Amino acid sequence: MAVYKDKWNGYNNESWRVSVYYKDWKGEQKRHDKRGFKTKKEAVAYEREFLARNNKDINMGFDTFVDIYLGDLKPQIKASTYATKESVIDAHIRPYFKNKSLAEISSTDILQWQNALLSLRDDQGKGYSQTYLRSIQNQLNAIFNHAVKYYDLPKNPCLANKKMGKVKTREMLFWTKEEYLKFAEEMKEKPLSYYAFELLYWTGIRCGELLALTRDDFDLEKKTLRINKTFQTVRGKEMITSPKTEKSNRRIDLPEFLCREMEDYFASLYKVDGTSRLFPVTKHYMHHELDRGCRNAGVKRIRIHDLRHSSCALLINLGYSPVQIAQRLGHESVTVTERYSHLYPSVQQEMAKKLDEAFSEEEADEE
Repeated sequence: MAVYKDKWNGYNNESWRVSVYYKDWKGEQKRHDKRGFKTKKEAVAYEREFLARNNKDINMGFDTFVDIYLGDLKPQIKASTYATKESVIDAHIRPYFKNKSLAEISSTDILQWQNALLSLRDDQGKGYSQTYLRSIQNQLNAIFNHAVKYYDLPKNPCLANKKMGKVKTREMLFWTKEEYLKFAEEMKEKPLSYYAFELLYWTGIRCGELLALTRDDFDLEKKTLRINKTFQTVRGKEMITSPKTEKSNRRIDLPEFLCREMEDYFASLYKVDGTSRLFPVTKHYMHHELDRGCRNAGVKRIRIHDLRHSSCALLINLGYSPVQIAQRLGHESVTVTERYSHLYPSVQQEMAKKLDEAFSEEEADEE
């Protein structure tokens, strides 16, 4: 291995060159050359980082390891998840630790990093939300956990620190059937919006699943809807990807009235083949239409995803079990569905009424 002045004609005599031998993942010896360094110091630093990276040396720069971490994860996760990770890391983690080696970062460094983020304020004097701070913290934890698991870092320096931020579960909102019907009436002037919200409410599919639907996903004779993809916009690029989880791949039985509505919608479309998107809009459009409908109908504002909650709440009110609902909605586990058990308080009132009746019957028997 060597760092030396480059005599090649393509560079002037003041440039430096790195030439090193290393073993690849197959254990085969390879040679790596890099030219064009302005100073010997730059060339030596590059040589050190290159060898540290290829030898899994924990003394490599933190910035170098982050590149390795992201490279390891990219084939394993969805494009949208990767983009979120990368943006959080580049904005809040890389800049602070980039001049340190992976091994030298201590719990004290973590504490100082936390305090720096906690002290940041915008023009209105507001800091980051507790949930966002927790998501940044979790990302740093994930980087060090990866280093411990795969690159022999002795321990995660974050473990000695209290986690920054809080996990705050947003209030789970939903519409009753009556509220939804008031909203749907306001949507009828725009067929695309009306039929889109009909599917969201009555089937409980996710917004991304809705926006990826094609004509071929419907079998109106068998009254079924196939869910096997989702629509996403990642850094301005629209793409169709696999669903959120494996359980999201499913077939949903459709009620007769919804099949008739979809027949009407298909008939209104011009030159749409079996693979064209039925709802060629974005989530931004859906949010705008939701705002318009809530305002005109006079119903409370909920999120797009809360329509899924509403569908689940309706099924609970109709008496279906968490297992049955989980299969229809594509929940990864029944425990997800059980989080909705508090919805439709009228069910709780009905339970109390039945218990009261049972108690009265017992008293009558004793008399």
